[in-house]
Amino acid sequence: MPGWSERDIPDQSGRVAVVTGANSGLGYVVARELARKGARVVLACRSEVRGRAAAERVVEEVPGAVAEFARLDLGDLAVVRELAAAYPYDRLDLLVNNAGVMALPYGTTVDGFETQFGVNHLGHFALTGLLAPVLLATSGARVVNVSSGMHALANIDIDDLNSERRYRRWVAYARSKTANLLFTHELARRLAAQGVDLVAAAAHPGYAETNLQGAAPRMEGRRLMGRVMEIGNRVFAQSAETGALPLLYAATAPDVRPDSFTGPSFMMWRGTPGSSWRAPWTLNDVAGERLWAASERFTGVAYEALTG
Repeated sequence: MPGWSERDIPDQSGRVAVVTGANSGLGYVVARELARKGARVVLACRSEVRGRAAAERVVEEVPGAVAEFARLDLGDLAVVRELAAAYPYDRLDLLVNNAGVMALPYGTTVDGFETQFGVNHLGHFALTGLLAPVLLATSGARVVNVSSGMHALANIDIDDLNSERRYRRWVAYARSKTANLLFTHELARRLAAQGVDLVAAAAHPGYAETNLQGAAPRMEGRRLMGRVMEIGNRVFAQSAETGALPLLYAATAPDVRPDSFTGPSFMMWRGTPGSSWRAPWTLNDVAGERLWAASERFTGVAYEALTG
């Protein structure tokens, strides 16, 4: 793992990958590098204009690449179902659940869930479950859930998953990232119980320069905070190119273990991929089971092949 880079990605010829939030930042880099290694890449994005432009840019940057757009709004479960129903291939080797929002003012998704929990966790839980039949039918398939080192700020509150009692934006973000790790843990546990070779793993980019940090200030018109975030990105953050490496490692390296958590090797902040620390509550079987049950109830998506 030391010194691992995009040059070490194994050949992906003949494989199909879906990357959510791939129109910019980490998702775009992941999609481009997978395409560079021969994968057919589906860029699942909310904006059709930006998503199609990103797919075209992948083809421009990587001669011979096969990249296409699919519309995905993780805050609208009907759209999630539409993508899964229209998925055109008989195999899915890699699903990278990368898209997300961070520290937004309180809001709700189309289906009435707190936005960060709904988009970061429930949307991806539903997408993975709806695509599970084709994932399970593909030998050696992998699911990578993108979390954050900031998950350590807060455990989930199973009795208030939608932050209805009290909303604190950074706590809600941390809880959604804890949910990503608990989902990975419980999915890996269920796959192991069924003897399935589908690998569920997690990754995080450390502090990487993306559009994520400035989204909330732009939404609220807070120019000063937006400027602070911009300066912070410029001074402290590593590039999206480097931040994407742990995601690419988790997605492609042959030695990735189920329920592993890959991140930057230097203080979970920057550098080449390494095994990352995670809070003990993200490995709690009871919490994983309870979150899973609530997620199935909220989304109406049941993982029928992985019950028990």
